[in-house]
Amino acid sequence: MIIRKRRAKKVISITLIVVFCVVLIISGIMIYGKYQMGKIPGLTFKEALEYTTKNNPDAVITVGIIKGGQISYKVYGENGKELPAELHTYEIGSLTKTFTAALINKAITSGEIKIDDTIDNYLPLPAGNEYPTIKELLTHTSGYKAYYFERPMIANYFNRRNDFYGITKEMVLGKAGELSMNSENYGFVYSNYGYAVLGLVLEEIYGTDYTTLINDFVQNELGLTDTKICDKSGDLGNYWDWEEDDAYLPAGAITSNISNMLLYAQMQLENNPYFAECHNSLKTINASTKEYKVMGINMDEIGMSWVIDNENGVIWHNGGTGDYNSYLGFNVETGMAVVVLSNFAPSYRIPATVLGIKQLLELDNSN
Repeated sequence: MIIRKRRAKKVISITLIVVFCVVLIISGIMIYGKYQMGKIPGLTFKEALEYTTKNNPDAVITVGIIKGGQISYKVYGENGKELPAELHTYEIGSLTKTFTAALINKAITSGEIKIDDTIDNYLPLPAGNEYPTIKELLTHTSGYKAYYFERPMIANYFNRRNDFYGITKEMVLGKAGELSMNSENYGFVYSNYGYAVLGLVLEEIYGTDYTTLINDFVQNELGLTDTKICDKSGDLGNYWDWEEDDAYLPAGAITSNISNMLLYAQMQLENNPYFAECHNSLKTINASTKEYKVMGINMDEIGMSWVIDNENGVIWHNGGTGDYNSYLGFNVETGMAVVVLSNFAPSYRIPATVLGIKQLLELDNSN
């Protein structure tokens, strides 16, 4: 009996020591992580790029610049080494939303949509509920969550697929019919679901599917011939799976390359009728996170999807998928723009957003 008690005490002691060591290790990692993050604001663009690609032979980060009317780009690999200036196909993630917003703006301009209309003016939704306006969806102030759980997400998790794969338009429309957004004002909540709903609105007014709409718009109207809804035909691999008719395509399914994205950035700098209105502020959001502020990134106001950073004079948007992240930022007054396309996940070391704003501000300071 005494021996058993001693063994039990010994087991408890060992368990406590192990738990203590694990807690100590985790705390150490967190402290080290914060220390490393604390160094990022002081890094130059070049230093941040070298750290991001350090000892990673899979790195393919393409950085494009518009300055003084000149367009150029470079491709970087492991340890920031410059690679041949080849065109690579990247997922641009939520930068897709800027294209969706441009299509909405086109419909507004032609009188097909009124920005202050609620969505039940365009979608077959139950009477008696209160629904958000087109403007609220564009500015992520509708009250809708980032997304709503649907059954396909379970299989997607176990199959390591895109979370939104297989979520149908019927599911999204059904959820919208269940939700009554009865608050007069909602704060900024970044909503992929909201842009899925905007996709449904576009399909309803134009009478065709989103993939056909957006591919025709970007390729035939904008002339971005290498920009399209992902069909996994790019050269870098690890692209997200999508069903042809998935509801969340309008939130983040486009792939592109640096040549097309620089042309797209140039369109933002010009008085292009598709985009000029998209940059005008529709809401003050003051949504900068603590982490963003430390990095010198601000989210002060928002237009049609585009985020406005008043302090830096920058209008920007970013995007991220499972294995890619991207950034496009520009300053209309200086005529400068930066595009960063990365084949790393947004959580990997220093994301494209931070690299992009560093490069953009360094260009501005060099004038």
